[in-house]
Amino acid sequence: QVQLVESGGGLVQAGGSLRLSCAASGRTFSYVGMGWFRQAPGKEREVVTAISWSGGNTYYADSVKGRFTISRDNTKNTMWLQMNSLKPEDTAVYYCAASSVAYISTMEQYYNSWGQGTQVTVSS
Repeated sequence: QVQLVESGGGLVQAGGSLRLSCAASGRTFSYVGMGWFRQAPGKEREVVTAISWSGGNTYYADSVKGRFTISRDNTKNTMWLQMNSLKPEDTAVYYCAASSVAYISTMEQYYNSWGQGTQVTVSS
């Protein structure tokens, strides 16, 4: 399995930007799809964006399209989430996750490694 550590969360005003990082250890990072999920207070965890093993295919939830960008560098075992034009409704704990498959998956059941989460708070 892949071990994951997120960083980069924090407090930002609406309209601002944050960049989350997910550092991975383990030999399989380069071969698996990855994703970012988030969980707001009182809500279920939801997929935000996902990327295939090569980075060639990506998925974005409608709520973040045009504002968030997922990327990865397999040589650095790192994935990023660039978040622009942040809104108060983006406030949540953000988790990076490694899939058990190489292609994109938006379903939690395919993800078998999770980071500890990083808090993102957007003030209005």
